[in-house]
Amino acid sequence: MRAFFLALLLVVAGLAAPARPAAAAAPTDTHGREIVLRGFNVSGSTKLYENGLLPFRSTADAAAAAAQMRDLTGANAIRFLISWEGVQPARDRIDTGYLDRAADQIRQFTDRGIRVLLDWHQDLYSSHLFDPDSWYTGDGAPKWVIDAGTYPDESCGICLLWGQNMMNNGAVRAAMYDFWRNRHGVQDAYLTQARAALTHLWSRVDHRMMLGVDPFNEPFDGGLDGASGTTWETTWLMPFYRRFRDVMDASGWSSLPLYAEPLVFWNTGFFEQGGLATAGRLGPRYVFNSHYYDGGRMTLDPSAAGDGTYSAAMNRIRDRATALGTGAFVSEFGNAMSGTSSSSRTPWMIRSMYQGLDSRVSGASFWNGAAGSGPVLSSTQWHWDVYSGRHRELMNFNPDKVQTTGDAWNGEDHSVIANGALRLDRRVLDRLFPSAVAGTTVAFAYEDLARDGFGGAGRQQAWLTVPSRLPAIAGLVAGRQYGVLVWREPATAPTAPTELHLPGSFPSARTVVVSDLGAVAGVPASGPIAVATETGATTARRLLLDATGSAPGRVHVALVVNAADVASVPAATLTAARTELLAWAAAL
Repeated sequence: MRAFFLALLLVVAGLAAPARPAAAAAPTDTHGREIVLRGFNVSGSTKLYENGLLPFRSTADAAAAAAQMRDLTGANAIRFLISWEGVQPARDRIDTGYLDRAADQIRQFTDRGIRVLLDWHQDLYSSHLFDPDSWYTGDGAPKWVIDAGTYPDESCGICLLWGQNMMNNGAVRAAMYDFWRNRHGVQDAYLTQARAALTHLWSRVDHRMMLGVDPFNEPFDGGLDGASGTTWETTWLMPFYRRFRDVMDASGWSSLPLYAEPLVFWNTGFFEQGGLATAGRLGPRYVFNSHYYDGGRMTLDPSAAGDGTYSAAMNRIRDRATALGTGAFVSEFGNAMSGTSSSSRTPWMIRSMYQGLDSRVSGASFWNGAAGSGPVLSSTQWHWDVYSGRHRELMNFNPDKVQTTGDAWNGEDHSVIANGALRLDRRVLDRLFPSAVAGTTVAFAYEDLARDGFGGAGRQQAWLTVPSRLPAIAGLVAGRQYGVLVWREPATAPTAPTELHLPGSFPSARTVVVSDLGAVAGVPASGPIAVATETGATTARRLLLDATGSAPGRVHVALVVNAADVASVPAATLTAARTELLAWAAAL
């Protein structure tokens, strides 16, 4: 799952930023609005037999998780994990009961306005490759697939992190090698079960709320046969994706894209080629689907993350998607909550990753370089496990190795929630973001003011700093959470307003919005600037910015400020800030 271990040999402090090409078109909703998706992977519990290889043990647990996630974070998307072994436990059997339970759990999210990316998950190919007393385990392929091959006794040697098995474990590599070459018909079997599963699920889920399918989590080669990573992707990975695309088309999913992941280590800094760089243009029937983990800080790099730390890494994903002629999606990112040398730095690592997803430029550069800010990246963080720290998993079916702590899988502990409470400062996870833009996003940035400790402890520092030439804006946002969005009207008048998720820390009555559409201190329930409850939520809210009647191509701007610390903001302050803001936006 987490692709970071190769950075043991070098510190990945940052990636060189490539020249910026023109951005690919952003995904749109039924109103033609650009959409941004934010949420979590649900969840690593799919790797556990105690959970029946599903994220939740019951539909009721899924419903409670969906409601809590929606209200606590404003999430509007999840990546929902399923397992090949769960779908096809025997060569001659598709477990429709498993699929029905998955569909029941998926509906708990889609019914609450949360879109779902369906992910066939694997790590190290299969748990059935590992000995009962092994230090590690895997997930994905069922036992009958492993029994069809002849593999050496597994061993990773001196491996400090589980992912090293992808490079060092002969059994794991040989089994993966066989999959890509369809030895013993295993890839054919995989596609057969996928077709059966997708056909069965199509009528049981709200496909209007399904984002598409991720057909294979974190593909790794198993052996390059002397070729480069890019050649391997062209020779083996892309043909598999095209075969899976045909399966989607034949099973009712033709209108939805395939979320194509590149070689797992393409952006770790270990010089592995990949990223589908020679795949040609993928087009709108695919999405470039990348993961990002900071291998350096997870291993050797002792430095803390800060303003702009992950701009180059996220921009590399943006630019690769553009070169492929498709959209980008970051379906995994995050860091350990405990148990590693970097876990104490996790809160600001996550904060900085979200900053890189929000904007191409750092906070210090935004106000002077906002024209280079967009597009905003959609993403799902790893991960949301409602059973974190309360597992009872027999590792490799060994009753003497019962896993109870963290994620109960290979020593990981990445869940942002445990015992019903968020583990990070809520301000990191419940963020202002433009969920639907009626036009084209020109620039977006958000100052969350999240603290650098767990649960809201630690110090606070602003990263999105306003230059002195904008004194009214600087005074209004000083010491406060705030965001700024600039967008351009489309050629055809929009049929719905621009929407931003409004974090729970922004009380409607104390939220200030300064815009070309007006200026309010306290957001009303109607008008060009208004607030409404998020679809399917109890308490989560969205800010509505209605530019009906505007001329095509007109640029709009909105500054959204959490002014909960004062009873009121003077009208003169709003007027002065609006004058500066409109002049600044016009200069873009």
